[in-house]
Amino acid sequence: MPRKPLVAALALALPVLLAPTAAHAAPDPAPAPAFGRLATVPAYLNSSAADEAAAEIAAVTTDGRTVVYSDSPGERLGFLDITDPAAPKPAGTLAAGGEPTSVAVLGRHILAAVNTSESFTKPSGKLLVVDAATRAVVRTIVLDGQPDSVAVAPSGRYIAVAIENERDEDVNDGALPQSPPGHLAIVDVEDWALSTVALTGLAAVAPGDPEPEYVSVNRRDQAVVSLQENNHLVVVNLRNGRIVKHFSAGEATVDGVDTADDGAVTPTGSVTAPREPDGVAWLTDDLFATADEGDWRGGTRGFTVFDRRTGRPVWQAGNTLDRIAIEHGLYPDGRSDNKGVEPENVAVGTFGGTPYLFVNAERGNFTAVYDVSTPTAPRFVQVLPTTNGPEGVVAVPSRNLLVVSSEEELPDAGIRSTVQLYGFGAPSRFPSLHSPGTIPWGALSGLSAVPGEPTQLTAVTDSVYTPTRLLTVDTAAAPARIVRELVVTRDGAPVGYDAEGVAARPAGGWWLAAEGSAKTPNQLVRLSATGAVEAEIGLPAAVAAAVTTNGLEGVAVTGTGDAEQVWVAVQRELKGDPAGVARIGRYTPATKTWAWFGHRLDAAPAGWTGLSELVAVDADTFAVVERDNQRGPAAAVKKVYTVDVPAGFGAADLPVATKTLAADLLPALRADAGWVQDKVEGLAVAGDGTLYAVTDNDGVDDATGETVFLNLGPAAELFPAAGPDGGGGGGGGGGLPVTGPGGLLAPALALTALGVVLLVAGRRSAHAGA
Repeated sequence: MPRKPLVAALALALPVLLAPTAAHAAPDPAPAPAFGRLATVPAYLNSSAADEAAAEIAAVTTDGRTVVYSDSPGERLGFLDITDPAAPKPAGTLAAGGEPTSVAVLGRHILAAVNTSESFTKPSGKLLVVDAATRAVVRTIVLDGQPDSVAVAPSGRYIAVAIENERDEDVNDGALPQSPPGHLAIVDVEDWALSTVALTGLAAVAPGDPEPEYVSVNRRDQAVVSLQENNHLVVVNLRNGRIVKHFSAGEATVDGVDTADDGAVTPTGSVTAPREPDGVAWLTDDLFATADEGDWRGGTRGFTVFDRRTGRPVWQAGNTLDRIAIEHGLYPDGRSDNKGVEPENVAVGTFGGTPYLFVNAERGNFTAVYDVSTPTAPRFVQVLPTTNGPEGVVAVPSRNLLVVSSEEELPDAGIRSTVQLYGFGAPSRFPSLHSPGTIPWGALSGLSAVPGEPTQLTAVTDSVYTPTRLLTVDTAAAPARIVRELVVTRDGAPVGYDAEGVAARPAGGWWLAAEGSAKTPNQLVRLSATGAVEAEIGLPAAVAAAVTTNGLEGVAVTGTGDAEQVWVAVQRELKGDPAGVARIGRYTPATKTWAWFGHRLDAAPAGWTGLSELVAVDADTFAVVERDNQRGPAAAVKKVYTVDVPAGFGAADLPVATKTLAADLLPALRADAGWVQDKVEGLAVAGDGTLYAVTDNDGVDDATGETVFLNLGPAAELFPAAGPDGGGGGGGGGGLPVTGPGGLLAPALALTALGVVLLVAGRRSAHAGA
């Protein structure tokens, strides 16, 4: 009988959208999350998808209802209406007459620092004062140089502008000094008078060429200014323009970090370097935090709390930001030999009576949240996933909101600059998968059940990492946990494949589907129970010659012993095959023979569609994942279909199977209001009959890095006619056996979940990033 797809509103996400109590707690339970993501808005919505638009630094108007951000590529300010923060709306732009570098809000005015420089050696700029209600420019203040940051004193009396006069990185490898030097500009709002504070002669590094990067002002009208390239910090009294204190940011030794860009996350190295802080923010009137990003000489991968009275650190993050990234699958190994997760900016805000510090990790694509009730001992609270390159961060306690603007804009790669909103007290659904034991992970490209373990799965890593590893996922915990890893070996040595699929053999061991490249073949790899390679089986010569760069993507096993059969999915059509028809193949180890049938792919509105996973439902029925290669709002095809082996299978021609939609995954991928991930690459029925899916985060390489692990509920509800056991993984005599109790959700839980899904769907139906 036909298999009916679930109603789209269910989003397949019955359990995943809830936050059930973990079956067993971690040794050190994490603090309760304080913030949840509400919306993701691409900056291009204020123009068009074809436009290059970016949101770098953001501010929020005094009434808390409008986000304003600097759009450097478009030489404009952008606006978002956040009256309903779960459904923000693009609200237009304002030409800046140059490159805006920073924005702030003073009462009913928006302040925009704008770079109008003719060249690096002839810098210039201006400060625009804009009426927030009418968006009319009511005042223009000419600045003697290129501005990089603007901040308003809490008293409302002064505006501080860091005039960077940045260096040309193509001259002398970007080394200092390069004239002209930067300085601090001060605007007295009482009469809008402009004054300047020279910052030369202070730093040990290039004292004649200070480059102020960021500025923050405390309640005493004191500005702290970071001279990033000079590795120096300066405190200035804005009331009289005098330097109160200045001191080196110093250097730090950080142990337990990865220092090699080698495809393996090995946090065993050590870094000693200058801090070279970028963003700064006052925690109290005497203590401030710095994001120690590093620049041309350093970077220590964390953040520091300084006492402005002594000029000394009172707390430093050490390797904790890198470790947090590793735990959450957000560590960018490609930056290991440089600056790791690269802390970029910091902000402070008090919510619910608790002061919080927010730290943007530019390369890890996340914001780390800390409770700074004791400012000399920040306490980690949670990770907020962002889109690529989080730059601006602003707390809005009056609306219980946090705003993060991410500047990276690579339209051809599906990476777009966005503004993301997070609500204090809103439910947090990230992470859905983590590694509390800090087993490095990411780029999960396939899933399999674990025979004998009803709540465990095996995941496999692809070529982003080397060697290939099999990771054990405990689904009984919430969030799911990676608890073990097994390195794949060949002839006793670790080996790397582009493993795109994994399937456990009922008798022990695994099959891998290894995708080929210009240098390596597409092949099946049989592993022992210890992860040792026992065999490598190539495709038939004619098929191997016709495979494009999108080869094997999924593998499944039916039968045992001499009846064992291994099934593979080829991602896209072969050369010479009908357009839009991908292949599913069967390899019989006993006879070493292959047979093939076709699967007709959905057409995608943009890009291409392919198969990315294959799961045996019963002896002649399979579930496949079809997905396009689009991300964010452009994502259109993320579906699970079932297919039955067609009549004529094994004949010389290529019979095409009939497919039936089991589920549309897009609602579930959109449910957390983030950037929709393109690579749904893992699908498996666990031994307890629950269906799971996971996305491949590409190891945070040209991707947001966020991994979405979906509990799709009972497989029997998705595949109701699949075999006598209802689709529990072994129907019809051939698939993996059900290795535990049915484990179906109680009706009450399912109804509760449905209510949550429908509520979220109703509130976010107008979500711009959906």
